[in-house]
Amino acid sequence: MANPHRSREGLSVRSVGNPDEIQLRIDPVHADLDQEISGLHSQVKKLKYVAQEIETEARIQNGIISDLQTLMSRAEAGVKNGMRSLNRTVIQQRSNHILQVVIFGLVCFLVVYLWSKRR
Repeated sequence: MANPHRSREGLSVRSVGNPDEIQLRIDPVHADLDQEISGLHSQVKKLKYVAQEIETEARIQNGIISDLQTLMSRAEAGVKNGMRSLNRTVIQQRSNHILQVVIFGLVCFLVVYLWSKRR
């Protein structure tokens, strides 16, 4: 190192009369660090905004999913009630069908009985 007071590339430290004071000088080659820092700061702001938007969207989608789950449980309950009603109707129709067959058999038997009695 040619300069013993040089701390890192682009920065140099000079001794001042008072031992508690330090004088810092930035080389013009590295002067665009402020621009890089402000650019990074704006990128951080943009990323923070994107993160907030993602969080908002996640909340909205979680709400939609919750509503869909509620709707699906209600639909499932409705389908179960419909199936119960349909099963009752089928059972009732079977019993009505059996009753109709029994009545038809009795009428046929009565007709045959009356026809044979007339002879």
